Formats: sequence, structure tokens, C-alpha cells
Amino acid sequence: MSDRREVTLVEARWVSVLRAVGVPLLSVLLAVGIGSLILLAGGYDPLKAYAALFQGAFGGEMRKPLEAIGDTLVRSTPLMFTGLAVGFGFRANLFNIGAEGQFILGALGAAWFGLMFGGLPGFVSIPLILLGAALFGAAWAFIPALLKAKTGAHEVITTMMFSWIALYLTSWIISGPLADSATNNFQTPIIPSDSWLPTLDKVIPWLPTIKYAHAGLIVALAAAVVVALLLRRTTLGYEVRAVGFNPTAAQNGGVSIAMTTIWALCISGALAGLAGASEVLGVTHRMFDQVSAGSGYGFTGIAVALLGKKHPVGIIFAALLFGGLSAGAGTMQLFANVPAKIITILQALIIFFVGAETLVTWFVKRRQRMALEREEAADAQ
Repeated sequence: MSDRREVTLVEARWVSVLRAVGVPLLSVLLAVGIGSLILLAGGYDPLKAYAALFQGAFGGEMRKPLEAIGDTLVRSTPLMFTGLAVGFGFRANLFNIGAEGQFILGALGAAWFGLMFGGLPGFVSIPLILLGAALFGAAWAFIPALLKAKTGAHEVITTMMFSWIALYLTSWIISGPLADSATNNFQTPIIPSDSWLPTLDKVIPWLPTIKYAHAGLIVALAAAVVVALLLRRTTLGYEVRAVGFNPTAAQNGGVSIAMTTIWALCISGALAGLAGASEVLGVTHRMFDQVSAGSGYGFTGIAVALLGKKHPVGIIFAALLFGGLSAGAGTMQLFANVPAKIITILQALIIFFVGAETLVTWFVKRRQRMALEREEAADAQ
């Protein structure tokens, strides 16, 4: 009996690892395979297209490695934040589809506080700006959280609507109260350079100069560690996971579903707000009208969280994948003559095949059943 229990525990761990690692990998492979068929049907060479995509993301003959890697990292950084934001909400069984709006408010907060604290030394102003942007993102998630907790209003609807409100509210602010009177081009004044996020080589002296990459990447990795510790080592993290797993049991155990919902969505919003701050402080150094209209970092964060299986480590790798796809799209279009929109198709296919978890689970259960039948047959003999 003891041996059988040990075998069962080993198989359970194997299934858990397979779900966490195998499903995302299988999703990517299936997406690449179906994408190859689409490329062939369109008259393109898949090998040439994927070679150009890879070199655009990581470097090669078509692009300098440090430039390509820097581009991938800078595109991955906000996706790490928004992926963590959506993933944290998922842990409480909340679908924060409004990370886009919280991203925009975070960018607005970074631009405003950047102008306000711009005269201070960087080691003082940058943390203050990041904190302010996080508060802006959390505040924008608070009202949907309160509506969810008090009235049961579905967070998908309320957070989505707040994204549109954020887009047009910031458009008015940037073209009015915070407009740069010198340019009049629907943008804020540029924030002082002392408040810019430094490049990675200035933070890590032994690191070679990686074009574009900035210290926002380090902040994103630190945020992933904080989220992991928060979920596993704190009372709030336990309550978030309990509510996400079984709200009724959590409530019977003394957990306040309403307060946990508010905390979870506000933390989610704060992480999305940091994504907006990383773009303003590390890339644009000012906020433009409809800053996120062409990026979609908030919406892509949903895909990153799904592919990363809601785990901070998985989200980091998923963000790097999506950042690489985005960075390589231009090179693929330029050298392989493949429309950049094929990247959007690949991203959609990856998320579609995340549903392959059902197939993997079926395969594992079938294997377990066959093993059990063999064991019973051997005992009968």
C-alpha cells in the first residue's frame, strides 16, 4: 500500500509539471506548425520567415545581436508587468481585462509625477514616480473592484469600460492641462533626464551596452519575485488563492471575499500601472496621446498570463516570447517579405492551443489507467 501511495504521489507531481511546462511548450509548437501551413498557403517560405523572425528577436546576419536582444527586452518589460497583473487577478478568480486602462493611467501618473519630481536626484525621483504610477493604476482598478465586491458587477465589463474611459480621459488631459505648449502635438513635456530609467549597463557595470534595454526590466523581475512571495508567504496571498480555488470554502473559513476581491484587483492594477511607468521612464520619456493604442500591452498581458499558467516564472518567459515575436516582426517583414500581421496570428494560435491542456490531461489519465490495468493483470496472475 505504501509503495502504491508513493507511486501515486510521483505521478501527481509528474502531471503537475507536465501541465505547467508541457502545455505552454505544446501550444507554441502547435502554433508554429499551423503558422507554417498558413505561410505555405500564402506562398511564403516558413523556414525563411522563422529564420528572419528569430534573427530579428535575438540577432544574426540580419540584425546585430545586442540591438535585437535589447529590442526584445524592452518590448518584454511592460508585458511582464501586465502579465503579472492579469495573472494575479486570475489567482483570485478575477478576469482583469482592464489592464490596458490601468497601463494608460500608470503612464499618465509617471508623466505627471515625472514633471513634478523632475528636479530631484534620480535615486529619489524614480522610486517616487514608480510609486505614484502604481497608485494611479491601483486607483483605476479600485472602482471596478468595489462594484464587484458590493454589487457583484462583473469585472470583465467594468474594467473594459474603464479602459475606454482611461483612453479618452488621458487624451483630454494630454491635449489640455498637461499639454506641451512648445510643440502642441498632443503630448506632455519631456520629463527631466535625471528621472529616466537608466540603461542596464549603467545599473550593472560589467554588462555590455544593450541598445534600448533599461532598468525597468530589473523592476519587472523584482515585481515577479514580490508577487511570488506575496502569494506563497503571506496571509493575503493565502486568501487570494483560497478565494480563487473555492470561494464558498474560503468564506466558511473566515476569509472576506469582498476585501480579498478589492485587494486582488487593486494589486493587479498597480502592476499594470508600473507597466505604463516603465514605458514613460524607460522609452518615450513623455506621454503621447493614446499612448497604448498601438501597443496593446494590457491586452497582450492576458495572453502572457494564460501562456505562463498564472505563475510569475512562467509569465516572465511568456513575456520574453511575446516580446521576441514583436521585436522580430519587422525583420520578418523586411527580409522574408511576410506581413507583420502573421505575428498576431501566431499569438492568437498560441493562446488557442493553451486549451491543449485538455489533451495532455486526457493522455496522462489514459496512461495512468493503462498502467493500473497492467498492474491488476499482473496481480491476478
